[in-house]
Amino acid sequence: MSSRLLSIPAVAAALDVDRRTVYRFIAAGDLPVVDLRTGSGRSRVRVLAAGLDEFINSRTVGPMAARR
Repeated sequence: MSSRLLSIPAVAAALDVDRRTVYRFIAAGDLPVVDLRTGSGRSRVRVLAAGLDEFINSRTVGPMAARR
């Protein structure tokens, strides 16, 4: 299996948002992560590229209605 993992700063750059916003999406359960924790230290999370694509697709909206 060849799944590309993205760091939080890379996801933030792709979405053009702050890293804190990415962490809010994760905390809300909207953006799944892979936890690469290697010990008792803080966790190291990564986002699957496919998961980011799904997240973007789930939030894509159609054309805005024309204003009168």
